[in-house]
Amino acid sequence: DLLKRLRPLNVEPFDVEVLVSMANRIKGQALFSSTGAVHAAVAFDRAGQPLVLREDIGRHNAVDKVVGRLYMDGCLPAGDLGLWVSGRASFEMAQKAWAAGFASLVAVSGPSALAVETARAANLQLAGFARRDRLNLYTGD
Repeated sequence: DLLKRLRPLNVEPFDVEVLVSMANRIKGQALFSSTGAVHAAVAFDRAGQPLVLREDIGRHNAVDKVVGRLYMDGCLPAGDLGLWVSGRASFEMAQKAWAAGFASLVAVSGPSALAVETARAANLQLAGFARRDRLNLYTGD
């Protein structure tokens, strides 16, 4: 059903060095700093500048908040933006990134096999295990 509704993205992948640098650029996680128990999602530009950061107990909710802010600001589709998430890259995360038009999805944890398959179908760059100065690139070399 997803493939019937969405077409592959016509976007360029991000420079891998920008994706690697994102773990060190994410600042301002106030709820996480005080609780240690919330997820974050961040929209960032091609220079690696974080633009929108949102937190929530639910990782999907954090992404929805970022996408909602971008929508309200008239910034969708987000073809020149990447999406960084503090959790794993599930099929649903890849689907949300695809539907919003992001060029890249970067996750602190690993992707599911279905997320990789979805990212390939979407022409969505997907990276996982993004920590400190390394990551694994699954699509969008």
